[in-house]
Amino acid sequence: MNIMKLFTPKSEKFFDSFSRSTGNLVAMSKKFQELLECEEQARESIVRQINELEHVGDQITHQLFIQLSENFITPFDREDIHYLATSLDDVADFINGTASRISLYQLKEIDQVMHGLSSVLQRQVVEIDNAIQNLRNMKNAQRVREAIIRINDLENEADSIFDLAIARLFSEETNAIEMIKKKEILSVLETATDKCEDVANAIESILVKNS
Repeated sequence: MNIMKLFTPKSEKFFDSFSRSTGNLVAMSKKFQELLECEEQARESIVRQINELEHVGDQITHQLFIQLSENFITPFDREDIHYLATSLDDVADFINGTASRISLYQLKEIDQVMHGLSSVLQRQVVEIDNAIQNLRNMKNAQRVREAIIRINDLENEADSIFDLAIARLFSEETNAIEMIKKKEILSVLETATDKCEDVANAIESILVKNS
């Protein structure tokens, strides 16, 4: 099927929703970086803002599912729409989950490893947003493919950062409680980068089937 056949009024509302979802993720990733850089007393306010953005993401996902149920004809396979919507929602959930744990566990020190993983995550989210915008217009499918490759490469980078961080944590951290806290937070943050790869896989499936 020619991808240009996706240019129908019905397809636009799906792309609008996906665009809102990725824009919301970009906002969340920026807020998360702000959380890591702020003073400890300012964390609670930023965590609440991230949580509010996560709720916005939930609403967008819910709207996508309503659109899916109300439209017999969809711009691409229904299972791909569902997979992409769910994967985007998962990224938001894990960003929010990481932020919440930083607050709940009263983490004293935000180290460079966490900053490194956060940087990778933000770059992934920006690439996801770029991929969705190019998927909408399909002026250059190659740009979508390039974004997918960058998302996957960044996920590999996150794996390396995480593995080294855990090894260092076990060898250097002498406080068992702090070790458990840090490992849990890093694990949830690293999972957010994994979920970005799921988004890339969903976009790739759409691209392959409709190009």
